[in-house]
Amino acid sequence: MEDPQVQKFQETVDEYLIRHKSIVDVLSKISESSGRVNRAVAKAVTSCGCIRINATKQEIPVEIGSLASIRDVMKTHVEGKLCDQCTEILEDEIGRTLFYLAALCNTLGLDFDEILKKEQDRITCLGIFNVM
Repeated sequence: MEDPQVQKFQETVDEYLIRHKSIVDVLSKISESSGRVNRAVAKAVTSCGCIRINATKQEIPVEIGSLASIRDVMKTHVEGKLCDQCTEILEDEIGRTLFYLAALCNTLGLDFDEILKKEQDRITCLGIFNVM
């Protein structure tokens, strides 16, 4: 079952992407927008201070009961909560990244919704083993 929202988003991107139609432009815009997401997170830490990163080695206790229990002991290393301004900036930057991913799908004749479904199925099928 197709998600009409995802399909409409991909169609809208196709309709409004004019200037950066070349695959070379699309690829460089994906890279640029991804970098802007990283920069927005960094600024939330270093300029705003609404979140902090306290990164240490991930420790997995020897007595862990099951592989699924690892999820409970793994840390994000993020402390605090994004303020409204940083949330808005990150949502914009992530949205722009999604825009260019949809543009890449359009350029290569791929169905963004189908890719999302396949990834959802892969994650569901592999469960906790999907990123190991």
